[in-house]
Amino acid sequence: MDSARPKAYQHGLLLIEVLVTMIIVVLGLLGLAGLQVQLQKNEVESYQRSQALLLLNDMANRISTNRNMAASYVTGTANPLGAGMTCPTAVGTVAQVDLREWCRGLQGAAEKSAANANVGTLVGGRGCIEAVDQDFLITVAWQGLTPLSQPPDSVACGAGSFNGSTGTACVDDRCRRVVTTLVQVANLTP
Repeated sequence: MDSARPKAYQHGLLLIEVLVTMIIVVLGLLGLAGLQVQLQKNEVESYQRSQALLLLNDMANRISTNRNMAASYVTGTANPLGAGMTCPTAVGTVAQVDLREWCRGLQGAAEKSAANANVGTLVGGRGCIEAVDQDFLITVAWQGLTPLSQPPDSVACGAGSFNGSTGTACVDDRCRRVVTTLVQVANLTP
Protein backbone atom coordinates (compact mmCIF):
# COMPACT_ATOMS: atom_id res chain seq x y z
CA MET A 1 0.00 0.00 0.00
CA ASP A 2 1.14 3.40 -0.90
CA SER A 3 0.04 4.97 2.35
CA ALA A 4 2.44 2.75 4.33
CA ARG A 5 5.39 3.96 2.36
CA PRO A 6 7.45 6.76 4.00
CA LYS A 7 7.11 10.20 2.40
CA ALA A 8 10.05 11.49 0.39
CA TYR A 9 11.54 14.70 1.69
CA GLN A 10 13.25 17.35 -0.42
CA HIS A 11 16.78 17.93 0.75
CA GLY A 12 18.77 21.17 0.14
CA LEU A 13 15.83 23.49 -0.60
CA LEU A 14 16.49 25.59 2.49
CA LEU A 15 20.14 26.05 1.48
CA ILE A 16 19.18 27.38 -1.97
CA GLU A 17 16.72 29.83 -0.40
CA VAL A 18 19.44 31.09 1.96
CA LEU A 19 21.89 31.56 -0.93
CA VAL A 20 19.33 33.49 -3.02
CA THR A 21 18.52 35.69 -0.01
CA MET A 22 22.23 36.38 0.59
CA ILE A 23 22.72 37.38 -3.07
CA ILE A 24 19.76 39.77 -2.88
CA VAL A 25 21.08 41.32 0.35
CA VAL A 26 24.59 41.71 -1.09
CA LEU A 27 23.27 43.41 -4.23
CA GLY A 28 21.19 45.74 -2.09
CA LEU A 29 24.20 46.65 0.07
CA LEU A 30 26.34 47.28 -3.01
CA GLY A 31 23.63 49.57 -4.35
CA LEU A 32 23.55 51.47 -1.05
CA ALA A 33 27.35 51.80 -1.09
CA GLY A 34 27.22 53.24 -4.61
CA LEU A 35 24.48 55.64 -3.56
CA GLN A 36 26.58 56.77 -0.58
CA VAL A 37 29.58 57.48 -2.84
CA GLN A 38 27.39 59.51 -5.21
CA LEU A 39 25.91 61.46 -2.29
CA GLN A 40 29.39 62.34 -1.02
CA LYS A 41 30.44 63.57 -4.48
CA ASN A 42 27.31 65.71 -4.69
CA GLU A 43 27.98 67.08 -1.21
CA VAL A 44 31.52 68.12 -2.17
CA GLU A 45 30.26 69.71 -5.41
CA SER A 46 27.61 71.63 -3.45
CA TYR A 47 30.16 72.78 -0.86
CA GLN A 48 32.52 74.00 -3.57
CA ARG A 49 29.72 75.90 -5.33
CA SER A 50 28.72 77.63 -2.09
CA GLN A 51 32.36 78.56 -1.41
CA ALA A 52 32.69 79.92 -4.95
CA LEU A 53 29.58 82.05 -4.49
CA LEU A 54 30.93 83.41 -1.19
CA LEU A 55 34.22 84.36 -2.86
CA LEU A 56 32.37 85.86 -5.83
CA ASN A 57 30.16 88.01 -3.60
CA ASP A 58 33.17 88.99 -1.50
CA MET A 59 34.97 90.50 -4.49
CA ALA A 60 31.78 92.08 -5.85
CA ASN A 61 31.31 93.84 -2.51
CA ARG A 62 34.97 94.94 -2.41
CA ILE A 63 34.71 96.50 -5.89
CA SER A 64 31.39 98.17 -5.06
CA THR A 65 32.83 99.60 -1.87
CA ASN A 66 35.91 100.96 -3.63
CA ARG A 67 34.11 101.94 -6.85
CA ASN A 68 36.32 104.97 -7.56
CA MET A 69 39.26 102.57 -8.03
CA ALA A 70 37.29 99.74 -9.66
CA ALA A 71 39.51 99.69 -12.75
CA SER A 72 42.54 98.77 -10.60
CA TYR A 73 40.90 95.41 -9.74
CA VAL A 74 41.01 94.10 -13.32
CA THR A 75 43.14 90.95 -13.67
CA GLY A 76 41.92 89.73 -17.06
CA THR A 77 41.67 86.06 -17.92
CA ALA A 78 45.36 85.66 -18.77
CA ASN A 79 46.45 86.48 -15.20
CA PRO A 80 43.93 84.89 -12.83
CA LEU A 81 44.40 84.88 -9.10
CA GLY A 82 44.22 81.77 -6.96
CA ALA A 83 45.53 78.20 -7.00
CA GLY A 84 48.93 77.77 -8.59
CA MET A 85 49.44 81.52 -8.79
CA THR A 86 51.59 83.84 -6.73
CA CYS A 87 49.36 86.21 -4.81
CA PRO A 88 50.08 89.93 -5.00
CA THR A 89 52.20 91.17 -2.12
CA ALA A 90 51.70 94.93 -2.50
CA VAL A 91 49.48 96.51 0.14
CA GLY A 92 49.80 100.20 -0.77
CA THR A 93 46.17 100.67 -1.85
CA VAL A 94 42.83 99.23 -0.82
CA ALA A 95 42.53 97.49 -4.20
CA GLN A 96 45.92 95.80 -3.75
CA VAL A 97 44.94 94.55 -0.31
CA ASP A 98 41.59 93.33 -1.63
CA LEU A 99 43.21 91.42 -4.52
CA ARG A 100 45.77 89.89 -2.15
CA GLU A 101 43.08 88.73 0.28
CA TRP A 102 40.85 87.40 -2.50
CA CYS A 103 43.77 85.45 -3.98
CA ARG A 104 44.51 83.92 -0.59
CA GLY A 105 40.84 83.03 -0.20
CA LEU A 106 40.84 81.32 -3.61
CA GLN A 107 43.91 79.35 -2.55
CA GLY A 108 42.21 78.19 0.66
CA ALA A 109 44.57 79.97 3.05
CA ALA A 110 41.90 80.14 5.76
CA GLU A 111 42.43 76.45 6.63
CA LYS A 112 45.70 74.56 6.89
CA SER A 113 46.48 70.85 7.07
CA ALA A 114 48.89 69.34 9.57
CA ALA A 115 51.62 69.76 6.92
CA ASN A 116 50.77 73.51 6.73
CA ALA A 117 49.24 73.22 3.24
CA ASN A 118 46.18 75.28 2.28
CA VAL A 119 43.13 73.01 2.33
CA GLY A 120 40.19 75.39 2.61
CA THR A 121 37.74 76.36 -0.14
CA LEU A 122 37.88 75.18 -3.78
CA VAL A 123 39.87 72.55 -5.67
CA GLY A 124 42.07 74.59 -7.99
CA GLY A 125 40.10 77.80 -7.38
CA ARG A 126 40.90 80.70 -9.70
CA GLY A 127 39.37 84.13 -10.03
CA CYS A 128 39.30 86.66 -12.86
CA ILE A 129 38.04 90.22 -13.07
CA GLU A 130 37.40 91.65 -16.52
CA ALA A 131 36.36 95.12 -17.61
CA VAL A 132 33.26 94.99 -19.81
CA ASP A 133 32.40 98.51 -20.97
CA GLN A 134 31.73 100.37 -17.69
CA ASP A 135 31.01 97.15 -15.79
CA PHE A 136 33.20 94.46 -14.26
CA LEU A 137 32.71 90.73 -14.81
CA ILE A 138 33.89 88.68 -11.85
CA THR A 139 34.40 84.94 -12.38
CA VAL A 140 35.40 82.15 -10.03
CA ALA A 141 36.44 78.86 -11.64
CA TRP A 142 37.30 75.54 -9.98
CA GLN A 143 37.79 71.82 -10.61
CA GLY A 144 34.63 69.73 -10.44
CA LEU A 145 34.65 66.04 -9.53
CA THR A 146 32.62 64.68 -12.41
CA PRO A 147 32.28 65.81 -16.02
CA LEU A 148 29.29 67.93 -17.01
CA SER A 149 28.69 70.19 -19.98
CA GLN A 150 31.40 72.77 -20.50
CA PRO A 151 30.81 76.41 -19.52
CA PRO A 152 30.03 78.87 -22.34
CA ASP A 153 32.94 80.05 -24.47
CA SER A 154 32.25 83.61 -23.33
CA VAL A 155 33.48 82.66 -19.83
CA ALA A 156 37.22 82.37 -20.37
CA CYS A 157 38.48 82.32 -16.76
CA GLY A 158 40.34 79.05 -16.18
CA ALA A 159 39.56 77.73 -19.67
CA GLY A 160 41.66 74.66 -20.44
CA SER A 161 43.15 74.59 -16.93
CA PHE A 162 40.98 71.82 -15.50
CA ASN A 163 41.30 69.12 -18.15
CA GLY A 164 42.57 65.72 -17.08
CA SER A 165 45.15 63.65 -18.85
CA THR A 166 44.36 61.95 -22.15
CA GLY A 167 41.76 59.24 -21.75
CA THR A 168 40.01 60.74 -18.72
CA ALA A 169 36.46 62.04 -18.66
CA CYS A 170 37.63 65.57 -17.79
CA VAL A 171 38.30 66.86 -21.32
CA ASP A 172 37.04 69.91 -23.18
CA ASP A 173 36.53 71.82 -19.91
CA ARG A 174 33.79 69.41 -18.83
CA CYS A 175 35.13 69.41 -15.24
CA ARG A 176 35.55 73.20 -15.08
CA ARG A 177 32.92 74.87 -12.93
CA VAL A 178 32.35 78.62 -13.02
CA VAL A 179 30.16 81.21 -11.40
CA THR A 180 30.05 84.80 -12.61
CA THR A 181 28.52 88.10 -11.65
CA LEU A 182 28.50 91.51 -13.24
CA VAL A 183 29.24 94.52 -11.04
CA GLN A 184 27.92 97.78 -12.38
CA VAL A 185 29.77 100.80 -11.12
CA ALA A 186 27.90 104.04 -11.50
CA ASN A 187 29.72 107.25 -12.24
CA LEU A 188 28.55 109.49 -9.39
CA THR A 189 30.47 112.61 -10.37
CA PRO A 190 28.38 115.44 -11.89
